[in-house]
Formats: sequence, structure tokens, C-alpha cells
Amino acid sequence: MTLRTLGAGCLAWSVAVSALGGAVAVAVENPPATGAVVALLFDSADAFADLRDPVGTRTLAADGPGGASFEGLAPGQYAVMAFHDVNGNGILDLNFLGIPREPLGFSNRYWGKGAPAFSAAALAVGETERVPVDVELKKIFGKKGLFGVGLGAIAQSNPYRGADSARVLAIPAVTYVGERVQILGPLAQVGLVSGKKARLAATARYRLGAYDEDDSDVLEGLGDRKDSVFGGLAVQGELPAGLRASAGYEHDVLDRVGGGSGRLGVRRGFQFGRFSVAPGAALNWLSAELAGHEFGVDADEARAGRPCSSSP
Repeated sequence: MTLRTLGAGCLAWSVAVSALGGAVAVAVENPPATGAVVALLFDSADAFADLRDPVGTRTLAADGPGGASFEGLAPGQYAVMAFHDVNGNGILDLNFLGIPREPLGFSNRYWGKGAPAFSAAALAVGETERVPVDVELKKIFGKKGLFGVGLGAIAQSNPYRGADSARVLAIPAVTYVGERVQILGPLAQVGLVSGKKARLAATARYRLGAYDEDDSDVLEGLGDRKDSVFGGLAVQGELPAGLRASAGYEHDVLDRVGGGSGRLGVRRGFQFGRFSVAPGAALNWLSAELAGHEFGVDADEARAGRPCSSSP
């Protein structure tokens, strides 16, 4: 046998070996008439919770009888998520809350709330086993989004000396979660741009006044601080290792208070069975004008025990 023949034989043998192993065969029960269906395979609960870093990706033609399979899998636990790629951009489009905007489905006919649970969608694949997976695509929001109505309250602790109460304002607790628009009580946001790694939204927020002067004797003569509406922009981005960063700035659009506030945060989700936690840290910033309004004392407001804090 020549060296060339031996090399060809080794190559054929290695290809045959790589083709061995388990397999997952995916079929869509209700294939869409247009666009395409993308199937993702996961072998990690951590990645599955964020629907990131799949170990395999397959594209199925829309309205077709065929399916797709993942071959040569090592024995273990796997989970499948498939979605209708409506606009053909190859990614699962999300709203600003991170909720999928396109129809999707999971293995084991799993359908939960919150972050996807790997343990609920996982299936065991043996060394030479071929496991069939039927996925039904569903839209989370329906045609009109998700509405909620109730009664809520905005509570704000009072950090001022001598104050022994918190400010509480009763409000209608109206919520709406849609593909682009979300209203969560005093916060409203409209998605502007949604990409694979980042999302941009316009935001508006009702900000409760810092205090009423009768909250504490030390505040007497300062006047009641006014409520206002702050508006701005916010961005969210996906970082390596499952980290998610967020940043935003909002300004007093009614000019009743003045100034604005910014926020920079990062968080990371972790999954434990069917439960998920997402600890994070954030840095909040107030402009000098807003900080002076909420915590400052002007020269004409100064008195014994309450010195002027504003710059001359």
C-alpha cells in the first residue's frame, strides 16, 4: 500500500468515526409559510438560559416537510430551541426587556415563563442514539401584546435628617409588554434598534419629587420638590461569558426640576434547575443641577444647622 493510499484510508476512517455518535433530529410541527426556521442546539444550562453560544445551528426551509439533524453528538444532555426567522436576519429578535419577538419553541414541548429552563427542555442522547424532537412554534406576545391593570404605589425612602417617614404615591399599575413598546408603571420605553449584540430604546419615567418640606423640621423653608417626567435613551449590550451591560441617560423634559441622571450597570444570569438568578451591580449618576435640587441648600435658604451647599 502506498503512502497516498494509506493517507486516504486514514482520512476515510476518521470521517466515518466523526459521523458516529448520537443525533438529534428536529422537525417543526407548524412550519411557517415564509421566512426560515433556525434550530439551535445547547448542551449547557448556563448558555441555554440566555439562548447564547449554541453548540450547533441548523436552518430549515419554511413550509417544508423536511427537518434538520445534529449528528456526531457525544452522549449527554441536550436541549433544542427553534424560532421562525421572520425577517431573515439570522438572529432571534428581542424586545428591550430581552423577550423574544419572533415565534419560537423548545424540545419536550417545554413552555415556561422567564429564562428558559434547561432541565425542562433537556433530552438524553446516547452514544449511537437518534432522538427525534418535534417543536411547535408559538408567539409570546400574541397579536396585541400583554396587558395588566391594577393598583400600585411608588415608595421613596426619605434620607433627610429628622425625617421618619417614606414618601408613598398611589398610582394605577398599568403594564403593557409588546414587541417594541413596554409600559411598566411609571416607566415607558420604545425599542428603536434591535441587533444581535445590542438594543437601543427611548425611555420616559415619572420621577417623584425628592421631598415635601413638612417631612422634617430641617427641611422647613426649602419648599416642596416637584415631580417631573424624565426622558432619554438607554442601550443594552451582550458581553462575553453571559454578561449583560446597560447604560442610559434621562433628562427633565418638563424642566420642572432641571438636570438629569445616568446609569451604568452589568448583570449575569445563573440557572439552578428551573430557577434563575441574575445578580448585578450599577453606578448611578446625578447631574449637578439635579443633585443640587434634591440635596442642595441655596444661600437664601441657609440657616443655623443648615449651611449653604451651593457654589457662589
